[in-house]
Amino acid sequence: MTLRLDDETHQRLDRLAKSVDRSKAYLASQALGDYLDMNEWQVEQIRQTLEAADRAPASEFLAHRRMTSWLESWGGENEGEPPR
Repeated sequence: MTLRLDDETHQRLDRLAKSVDRSKAYLASQALGDYLDMNEWQVEQIRQTLEAADRAPASEFLAHRRMTSWLESWGGENEGEPPR
């Protein structure tokens, strides 16, 4: 795997690696692992939600237009009741 960094990022990584007495590869690997830990759960949650939506009956959903119409009425004199 090749990792291309802009000059500033490369210099920052180099300084940090020297400061903590670790290799740049080690720090990059740790950073990538941290990034994956923080973000990959979102993809899984989206997948699970889409699967659940595909299994749900159509009666559990509202048309986008009905929902946005209601939301646009919020705070106005003619605020509507939540759509059902």
